[in-house]
Amino acid sequence: MTTVRTGRVAAFDARRGLGTVDGDDGTSFDFHATAIADGSRHIEEGAAVIFTVAAGHRGRYEALSIHHRPE
Repeated sequence: MTTVRTGRVAAFDARRGLGTVDGDDGTSFDFHATAIADGSRHIEEGAAVIFTVAAGHRGRYEALSIHHRPE
C-alpha cells in the first residue's frame, strides 16, 4: 500500500538532477529529477508538493511521483 505524503522541496540541484523533499511530518527523502511527475525534470526549492515513498536502488527510501500541491 502506498501512502501519499505532503511536504516541500528542501533542495534541488538541476545540473545533477538530485534533490531532497522534507515531509510535513519531519522526514526527509532524496529524489531524482525523473521522479517529478510533470516530466519537466525541474522543480523550485520551497515548492509545496505531494509525493509517495518507495525503496530506492541503494536500499534507502526515496520520494517518487512528485506533484505540485495547491496551496
